[in-house]
Amino acid sequence: MRWRILGLAMGLALLTACAGPSRGTYLGELAVIRTADGEFVCAPTGNEPTRFDQPEEVIDPDKNYLAIITMADGQEIVIALFTQDAPITVNSFVFLACQGFFDDITFHRVIPGFVAQSGDPSASGRGDAGYTLADEYLNGHVFDRPGMVAMANIGRPQSAGSQFFITYNPILELNGAYTIFGEVVEGMAVVDALTPRDPDTALQPGDVIRSIRIMEIP
Repeated sequence: MRWRILGLAMGLALLTACAGPSRGTYLGELAVIRTADGEFVCAPTGNEPTRFDQPEEVIDPDKNYLAIITMADGQEIVIALFTQDAPITVNSFVFLACQGFFDDITFHRVIPGFVAQSGDPSASGRGDAGYTLADEYLNGHVFDRPGMVAMANIGRPQSAGSQFFITYNPILELNGAYTIFGEVVEGMAVVDALTPRDPDTALQPGDVIRSIRIMEIP
């Protein structure tokens, strides 16, 4: 299985990733989710699993959420999630964030001027969460500005999983092929400063995500 973002215009790179080893196995039980003071708090059943059969339903599709990515150096990237327009994708992202799935993983592929990609626990571009998602491509959002957040896929329907990317520029060639589920509203300078990296040739790890917190907002 090869995960990819296809850049169709001349000069855009082909981003690929192959399925590979994960950090753990599915434990057979989904997490218990609760909310406190607007923040999602998760209580996994047993050790933190890193592969799942499916995400638990954890969001209220009528409410709005922010995802706060805290990097290892303490800097933050704040993403407004498009709950009403991509509820399946947002629910999965929130579920994985609550599970700690994204904790201590990297931006494994960073191509300045194109995208910064994360969501792979193996840091090689080969990892996933164990399941795939239904597509929500035609939700009214397009890649017409920097900071759009979308799911990577393997180039066929319903193949997105846990890997996501943030755009550096408008990339209209990606429209209709990747589910856009959020937009960076603060911290785009942090995204701009991410270390360029190609997982196929890199000798050093990418910039590390300490955690992703989810906040419910009015």
